[in-house]
Amino acid sequence: MLGIDVGGTFTDLIWSRPDQVPVVTKVPSSPEDPSRALLQLIVELGVPGDEEIVHGSTVATNAVLEGTGARVALVTTRGFEDVIEIGRQTRPALYDLNVPPRKTLVARDARFGVTERVTAEGEVHIPLDEMDADTIAERIADSRFESVAVSLLFSFLHPAHEEAIREALTRRLDADVPVSLSSVVLPEFREYERTSTTVLNAYVAPVVDRYVSRLRSELPNSIRTFSSSGGSLTARETIERPVQMLLSGPAGGVTGAFAIAQAVGIEQVITFDMGGTSTDVSLCPGEIPRTSEGEITGLPVWLQTVDIWTVGAGGGSIAQVDAGGALEVGPRSAGADPGPAAYGKGTEPTVTDANVVLGRLPASTELGGTLLLDGAASGRSVAALAKSMGTDVIGAALGVIRVANSNMERALRRVSVERGHDPREFVLVAFGGAGPLHACELAEALDVKKVLVPRYPGVTSAAGMLVADAIRERSRTLMVPGTEWTIDELKATFGRLADEVEDDEAAEAIVLRSADIRYLGQGYELNVHLSSDDPGELIQRFHEAHEQRFGHSHPEREIEIVSIRVRWVETSAHRGSLTRQLDQVSARASGALTPAVGVNRDEVEATLFDRGELGPGSRFAGPAIVTQLDATTYVPAGWRAIVDRIGNLILEPDSELTV
Repeated sequence: MLGIDVGGTFTDLIWSRPDQVPVVTKVPSSPEDPSRALLQLIVELGVPGDEEIVHGSTVATNAVLEGTGARVALVTTRGFEDVIEIGRQTRPALYDLNVPPRKTLVARDARFGVTERVTAEGEVHIPLDEMDADTIAERIADSRFESVAVSLLFSFLHPAHEEAIREALTRRLDADVPVSLSSVVLPEFREYERTSTTVLNAYVAPVVDRYVSRLRSELPNSIRTFSSSGGSLTARETIERPVQMLLSGPAGGVTGAFAIAQAVGIEQVITFDMGGTSTDVSLCPGEIPRTSEGEITGLPVWLQTVDIWTVGAGGGSIAQVDAGGALEVGPRSAGADPGPAAYGKGTEPTVTDANVVLGRLPASTELGGTLLLDGAASGRSVAALAKSMGTDVIGAALGVIRVANSNMERALRRVSVERGHDPREFVLVAFGGAGPLHACELAEALDVKKVLVPRYPGVTSAAGMLVADAIRERSRTLMVPGTEWTIDELKATFGRLADEVEDDEAAEAIVLRSADIRYLGQGYELNVHLSSDDPGELIQRFHEAHEQRFGHSHPEREIEIVSIRVRWVETSAHRGSLTRQLDQVSARASGALTPAVGVNRDEVEATLFDRGELGPGSRFAGPAIVTQLDATTYVPAGWRAIVDRIGNLILEPDSELTV
């Protein structure tokens, strides 16, 4: 089985084979055709056709970020055509008088209001005008739209009108024009978020369809796609609801990191994924956290996703001096092309170049086994930055690292301290191509006492896809006061949703149940899990979750069950096999020394280790640099390292090191 992460800078692959060391490799991504790098790897490795492939891709994400999705028409209840433009009237900058108009993916003349109306109780107030629906379908067909979104008021309670409109559209549209219904994509309340999510589904549908169809035609392998919620989907499920893959790459990293930590008995982790373009962090308090309140470029995506906070700080983040003379790092990135100056084509200084100048990323390093770093080019780019800062090259490089670390520290505090968690109680799992270079300094800033660097940190997201469970998810809005809920109603409602997702052929699968709950009168809710048929358990867990998140709870107040969710999970057979296959060879330090610079500007000599020669039980003290095919780890002075039984590198301050 193969796990593949098609990222913005690199495409990473890990191939798990019985009784053999996993194959790990990475190549530069091909932004103009995301499938090309994936197909190239499959061909070069000679992967047989019976190997299953699970992959995450930025194809849907890039379509939204770059504005290259489909030309979408929106059909909605007459009078509500501007819901996606009005939004929630929230302001990103409260006192800014020049806020730009809200971004939309559907032009005003591409929004069509149809005569119909369903009440908040799900009753038909105005029947659907079928002649009106037919006329709108003809106008959409004549205008040659590439995709259509249908989102009617309260359709999650009465989907018949949306289904009738779909029938009218399919009679007139070409067969390759997809129609997305909100009652299928997101059958939940809040018309703005539901409409936005449905429009996003329609916007990326043709792009994803072409991408997945090409992979299926070019490869004999079974192809699954990693979803934003941390599981794998069939090709058909991906094409039907492509919005589910908008955040698949970062979700793979959290899934992989948590599985690796669990394999060595660690349950409380903060995942720290620093790649070429961004840094993604997530706090896992014994489980992978999920949320239904995601967004991309300011557009709501209210599907279940792994709860991740992202900042524009990656190895390719560009450093510059702003108009006020302050050093700024990111969010602008050098990306895969031209990349950092160290890659040989770019000229602007990046975080990667700062690490090269400081010796933390040795200029002799071959990224992915193919890309030799250009130390002289990094020096020139950082020297130009130093001149504009009025300092020397080392000072500029240290400044870049400090600013980047500060940006990432804020993200880590956002998912921990700001949500009522003490980061000192967690292990920081550092991965991504650049994460292990910065992990110890960030741990010090947060007073975290242990850092875990996986055996293959640069391909941890791909490993997460490799061990991903097969999933299906459904949700429904109920809006029922807790006092009106009974055990029988609870079982029946969850049972109807479970029937939609269960697969009789998957004997080992389980169905997980949860509900979105709030105090009556609140505007937003918390998701809590249910492990029994007792409604009292949901209520108690909600009070506990509210206390954890906000520091207070009110057991005496009435609660409201807003929505319920089911998640069908078929556990991956590869979750345990991957850790058993990790390379375990005897330790032998390379003995080489490379100049490095510590945070106090004093030059130190750091021992250089080859990660492949560090087996279980290997120990060493910083300052040290550990190189490998997919990432480089920097162990500062005052830190020590030990390799655990499956090859993870455990880093701790000298005073905290355990045997």
